Amino acid sequence: QVQLVESGGGLVQVGDSLRLACVASGFTSNKYCVRWFRQVPGKEREGLMSINPAGTTYYSDSVEGRFTISRDNAKNTVYLTINNLRPEDTAVYYCAARVTYAFRQTCASSGYNYWGQGTPVTVSS
Repeated sequence: QVQLVESGGGLVQVGDSLRLACVASGFTSNKYCVRWFRQVPGKEREGLMSINPAGTTYYSDSVEGRFTISRDNAKNTVYLTINNLRPEDTAVYYCAARVTYAFRQTCASSGYNYWGQGTPVTVSS
């Protein structure tokens, strides 16, 4: 069974940088896309960015250049780096995965059926 575990969240200040980690396990021989989301209570979940099996990345327009997705295959880990944190970045951040049969294409925005439990980020002024 696929398992995803996020870490790295916490209380930070405006202007700080933060790196979140998503450690994956249980991937089969299938190829998977990994996508980062965030959610504020009472609001819809927001997709941020994704990385496909070939390493191709996709960034939502909403990240405004402050977010970077990366991976370390040896550690089975996908990272989310956020620069110049703002109060509106406060949210619970999730990583999610889905099987992809088009591994050379950018990842789909929907259909993610494997989820981590999330790591909360609070940006204080």
